[in-house]
Amino acid sequence: MKSSKKPNKREEQINHLLTRGVAEIINRDHLKTALESDRKLRVKLGIDPTGAKIHLGRAVAIRKLKEFQDLGHQIVLIVGGFTAQIGDPSDKLSRRPMLSEEQIKANLKNYKKQLGKILDLKKTEFLNNVTWLKKLTFREIADLAESFSVHQMIERRNFKERFEKGEEISLREFLYPLMQGYDSVITKADVELGGTDQLFNLLAGRTIQRHYGQKEQDILVNEMLEGTDGRKMSTSWGNVITIVDEPADMYGKLMSIKDELITKYFILCTDVSGEEIIRVEKEMAEGGLNPRDAKARLAYEIVKTYHGEKAAKKAEEEFNEVFREKKLPEEIKEFRVGAAEISLIDALLLTKLASSRSEARRLIKQGGARVNQEKINDSEAVVIIPEEGTIIQIGARRFAKLVKL
Repeated sequence: MKSSKKPNKREEQINHLLTRGVAEIINRDHLKTALESDRKLRVKLGIDPTGAKIHLGRAVAIRKLKEFQDLGHQIVLIVGGFTAQIGDPSDKLSRRPMLSEEQIKANLKNYKKQLGKILDLKKTEFLNNVTWLKKLTFREIADLAESFSVHQMIERRNFKERFEKGEEISLREFLYPLMQGYDSVITKADVELGGTDQLFNLLAGRTIQRHYGQKEQDILVNEMLEGTDGRKMSTSWGNVITIVDEPADMYGKLMSIKDELITKYFILCTDVSGEEIIRVEKEMAEGGLNPRDAKARLAYEIVKTYHGEKAAKKAEEEFNEVFREKKLPEEIKEFRVGAAEISLIDALLLTKLASSRSEARRLIKQGGARVNQEKINDSEAVVIIPEEGTIIQIGARRFAKLVKL
């Protein structure tokens, strides 16, 4: 006979932690027992600063880390100042370029401030793995390498695919899971978090802890979040929505995601209850709720999470004015030009609506550029700047105004 006892708040928190957005747990029973005990766990998450802004895909694991923090456990956030230089080969079907120390330092500049949007920084242990990995001697690296065989490395899915195609695999790429695993040894991690693309690296932590005589960490693998183009959200692919995007830009990007991702975004990126998400999903399936309206709710919730309710309301109102009533945003940043005309490509670069000439050409060719709300497909086009100025636009939500000096 099943117990009718209603779970208390802590039991609900633990269940939520172990189920929502979780793809796999190793070892689930062991972790659940540990969470139900009075033991304070050391819960580790590593982030390589490959970009200057944290996107919603990365925030999934950080939000899960916050759940451990809310239960009173010690969270350990490792910034990969050294591992980012080597490059994580996870889910990469070609060799990943190494980053310079200067690039990493630049990317790290505002990381803590961004993380503070999710975590309680006062209760977070921050570490940079450059502290210990840079000091390893060749003898120590050789000892670390003894924990894995070449055969084990080649069995990694993306390595195996490249090997079978006869494509080059750098020995440097073999070092990455060793270093991430060694981070678990240094921090004496009880639990490590990461996405499904990180499973090999997470398991490496268990192997390497065992090699050094430590207890093996449990692993919580979160589901991965797709970006605006439907592929895995990735800085290198440019399909990201970052947690520091301007509210209007964030709202607009979220309104552009594929309909089939709405439920997943609700689960991984919001605090909306599971019951409410099921209701939204059911109503969309039955035709009672337009996906556009579900996305509007989603966009509002996420903007509210990172910018507050006031900003979310303003972003929603502005989006509706621009898209439903074809109005321009109330605030458009102005850029001064010292001539009466400028090439469209140069205008996009000046206003930072494009990051390079090649990107500007691609955006124009794809029909994403407008001048005074008129679509322009000619990459050789010239923008005329009258006294009242000219509005240029990329996509549905990015605007700039050109005015003469």
